[in-house]
Amino acid sequence: MLGIISEFVEATEKLANMRPAVSIFGSARIRPGMFWYERAVELARMLSDSGFAVISGGGPGIMEGANKGAFAGKSASVGLNIQLPFEQSGNAYQNISLTFRHFFARKVAFAKYASAFIALPGGFGTLDELFEVLTLIQTRMGRRIPVILMGSQFWQGLIDWMRDSLVAEGMISPEDMDLIRVIDEPQAVVDAIFDFYQARGFYATSQENELNLYL
Repeated sequence: MLGIISEFVEATEKLANMRPAVSIFGSARIRPGMFWYERAVELARMLSDSGFAVISGGGPGIMEGANKGAFAGKSASVGLNIQLPFEQSGNAYQNISLTFRHFFARKVAFAKYASAFIALPGGFGTLDELFEVLTLIQTRMGRRIPVILMGSQFWQGLIDWMRDSLVAEGMISPEDMDLIRVIDEPQAVVDAIFDFYQARGFYATSQENELNLYL
């Protein structure tokens, strides 16, 4: 119990006053030089130079690409590492590095401090984080933030299934699909985030901060 509490305390101390941040998720199995690794580097560099801290899982693959791009930019590169039997080594591109033993404490950190969520192609872990964020927004237990999927070809089957099965059978509402955008180009992703916050500002309202207390 004390270990869990210490993880929450450390995350709060290091992240609470951070500038607006964007969480980037994707496969740990992508290697440097592969398309999605380099796309993660490009996207994260753009976000960092635009004033966003970039949060990733701190590990290899797309997580490393995201940290690498942010590390080369003007804003903080944040890694929320997790201790795993494999795929656990932290990458070298982190200005702020936290290590968690408990997935749920790490999930809370991702949810509380992100002003946008971007998923590149990935596996179970990426899907887990994606649906966690969507559930928090749908149930209004978390604030509305942009949720963007990069890679239309990769994600199209999931989007079609959600429309053809979840919406068609009444498992979710048609408007729930509006919580997700599919965008392929890094600059278009950055523009979409700025457009979302143009009217309301990047920082959470007092009501949204109160919601975060229940995460």
